[in-house]
Amino acid sequence: MAGFLNGLLGNFSEVSIEELTRQYGIYLMPDEKVTTGFKLVRDSFIVTNERIILIDHQGVTGKKTRIASIDLDSIYEVTMETSGTGFDDSELTIHYITSPYYKANDAKTATYKFEFGKKFNLQPFYVAIHSLASQNRKRLNN
Repeated sequence: MAGFLNGLLGNFSEVSIEELTRQYGIYLMPDEKVTTGFKLVRDSFIVTNERIILIDHQGVTGKKTRIASIDLDSIYEVTMETSGTGFDDSELTIHYITSPYYKANDAKTATYKFEFGKKFNLQPFYVAIHSLASQNRKRLNN
């Protein structure tokens, strides 16, 4: 019941790697492996060794699906906001480069915000993505 309420409130809950691979394996590239993933009532996002896959089921039946990806190599900054008292949720915001050439003078960027429930321990996920962003910044600035 708590997972369903979190989904209704817009919070992601963790899903097993096996379930995500079974359900969304058709979207994986050769040699791509799911490392973790989360689900709302209908929408999901999956972290693989290559990218974050955003799955947005649309319409009344949810049969129409939008798939988008954020390459892990393009993430350059991550911010985290922990939950407070009341109805506050934890949030993780990823800043990433959308341009095909990361070192271009006019690189285009975007952000994507994920919301998690109060009881979800976001720190390990934040540290993993932040470590990746730090490595990417060093690589891009060399």
